[in-house]
Amino acid sequence: MLPPLIVMFTLISFTCGENPAIQVTLTDKGLQYGKNVGAGWVQERLKLVTLPDINGKIGFGIINIDYTLTGITITKCDLPQPSVQFYQDVGGFKTSISGLSVALSGGWMTNFGIIHDGGSFNMAIFNMDVTSVVELGKDANGHLSVTSVHCDAHIGDENIQFHGGASWIVQELVDYFKGHIKGEIEGTICPYVKESIVTLEYHLQAMNVSFDVDEAFTFDLSLTGAPLINASSMNLGLKGELYDIKTHTDPPFEAQPFTLPEQPGYMLSVGLSEFTLNSASYGLYSAGWLKALITDSMIPPHFPVRLNTSSMGPYIPQLPKMFPGLLMNLHIYARELPMFSFHPGVVKLGFPGAVKAFAIQPNGTQTPLFKLDVDSKFSGKVQIVGGRLNGSMSLDNYTLTLAASEVGPFKTDTLERFARLGMMMALSKLNVALNKGVDLPRMRHAQLVNTLLSVEEGFIAVSSDAQVLTDRGFN
Repeated sequence: MLPPLIVMFTLISFTCGENPAIQVTLTDKGLQYGKNVGAGWVQERLKLVTLPDINGKIGFGIINIDYTLTGITITKCDLPQPSVQFYQDVGGFKTSISGLSVALSGGWMTNFGIIHDGGSFNMAIFNMDVTSVVELGKDANGHLSVTSVHCDAHIGDENIQFHGGASWIVQELVDYFKGHIKGEIEGTICPYVKESIVTLEYHLQAMNVSFDVDEAFTFDLSLTGAPLINASSMNLGLKGELYDIKTHTDPPFEAQPFTLPEQPGYMLSVGLSEFTLNSASYGLYSAGWLKALITDSMIPPHFPVRLNTSSMGPYIPQLPKMFPGLLMNLHIYARELPMFSFHPGVVKLGFPGAVKAFAIQPNGTQTPLFKLDVDSKFSGKVQIVGGRLNGSMSLDNYTLTLAASEVGPFKTDTLERFARLGMMMALSKLNVALNKGVDLPRMRHAQLVNTLLSVEEGFIAVSSDAQVLTDRGFN
């Protein structure tokens, strides 16, 4: 039951002492849905299971008979609804199955001195109870870890029928060693459960905790601490840092603590703090990606101002006199780190930029003209409607300040108005795309449904249910 449940949640989600930038909470509603999905997964998997051989010795006075039950497979399983709950005492899960009935088949072999015999058998096990407790944790590399801390198995009764060979003789001895076989089978259940958990742990350790977004950037989703588990939910804290692969340095700020509200009406919730977006901004800024070159050919044909010294004359009168009839280009870049901030209902971005203007000489030489500090403040709204993420963006403030000039002082008021107009036109086009939105990401075997997004102070919260895509199977 637990392996598919933990794998599913690990795929959705994924040192110590740091605040997580991303939190993922699985509620009891999500746990119970995962239990139901997992029950079907277990039912299918049981058909493929071959149980280990059972070997033993039965003594009747001076007579000792060695026996082996081999090639044991499950032919039918009556799997009752299991019980899965968060187990706060150990920080993990407790799973119980009561009244499990299983039909088995296989081969039998006996050895009494030089006498060997064998055949097939059918066995029915009734009212089996299994309880397993696993503890969740974090390893040194930020992987989710799982450890079996308790297992108990008990069989109410079993019935066995032998076929082939001198099975009528063996059948007469069933009452003598029936209890012995029952004990042997009980003794194989918990080791098998623990072996399955060890296998799951191996796969968890092999999973990536960081993922390449593209050739340049990596998303670090390692755990910052052990999962926090109470009676109704489990919370995972993830580092949530985006960084440039080649120039990775820790950003000059830390993730701030935030409390992700529990939403018991949803299966899971995700909280994304400002740190994640600002770490991406820092990676772009420190790697020198936040820059652009603007040429006259990039200006819309109907825009009243062109990038040449003549067109700029009304705003910088001395420019066409000093550099007549020359094209210009603008080098735009972030002069300081752009920072995002989250507030109730709105996302804000401050972008301290700069523009260096150059005149292009006939021989292609670029002559520096002036530098402007450009300070922009934006606000945006984001929402999820109909399974699509969309939003809008607006300009709150825009100022131009003359920082340096090789052509002498000039006023920037009129130039600022035209630059603001250009910014508004660009935002108008951007908002067309933002309003259309994009579909929510779909995992290979599940999709998010009934999704709610809200912007809170310092973080964005997303609460959702999940739906397993049964047509794609689960491995």
